Amino acid sequence: MIAPCPSGRAARIFCAVLSLGVILQTSGAAFAASEEPGRPLVFGFLPIVSPEKLVRRFEPLVDHLTEALGVPIVLETAPDYAEFLRRTHEEKRYDFLFTAPHFYYLAQREAGYRVVARVDGPLMMAVIVARRDGGIAAPEDLCERRISTPDALALGTLLVRQRLVDAGCDPDGGTTLVATPSHNASFYSAYRGNSDAAGLMTTPLARIDPKVAGEMRIVAETQSTPNMPFSVAPWIGAPRAEAFAGALVALTASKKGLALLEHLAWPGFTRTGAEEYDVFEKFSRVVTGQ
Repeated sequence: MIAPCPSGRAARIFCAVLSLGVILQTSGAAFAASEEPGRPLVFGFLPIVSPEKLVRRFEPLVDHLTEALGVPIVLETAPDYAEFLRRTHEEKRYDFLFTAPHFYYLAQREAGYRVVARVDGPLMMAVIVARRDGGIAAPEDLCERRISTPDALALGTLLVRQRLVDAGCDPDGGTTLVATPSHNASFYSAYRGNSDAAGLMTTPLARIDPKVAGEMRIVAETQSTPNMPFSVAPWIGAPRAEAFAGALVALTASKKGLALLEHLAWPGFTRTGAEEYDVFEKFSRVVTGQ
């Protein structure tokens, strides 16, 4: 059994970093056996940003859920998307799961996770941006260029890849996709001239310094998809799953909850079902190579 992460940002960062290096020697599979009384629950967060930024953003949410559910909750992540998927599907490491929509589809199919809520926001999409002082102004101008992207398995990358195909570009040929550690890294690669353009989701783009973002133009937009899901493992019983979902949805009902939502930069949460994510079946084939 692992001890819960102590309160405080520094401690939570330390716990997140521990999970990156797999310094915790207890097998994730051992966590999945049951809702063992007194065992801290493990909340897996997709490494969409660095561990420090991940903890800074989601630590208050984990604290809220710990209080609402009355059980310690450990925040964990992984060094990259592929390892996060492995820990989800093979180790069955996470009791609660915050992951990308197309990864949730796989988690449901491969490991029995069930979605209980999602971000109550607009549909998500990715964009491709380029410097205003460059020579890229239309989607077809992206052909035969170097396009920086997040992780190769990221939803934004898959959406950008499809948009390039729709524009007549060959992302497996003359048009080169260059994976970077994050959405921000993808953006700044193009901003600094290390790539010709950048693909990233609109949410991280909105957090870029407006003066910096103003030097870039949106060249293309991708298709839209359902928003970020929150799911529970198959060994989590209905009462705890309901408490988890209820604690998320109820955030809009109090000043403290609204302050937390403002910190998260989300309008709130709403309940949802697995069928909303069936649209990601084609993306799951790309991820698994099937």
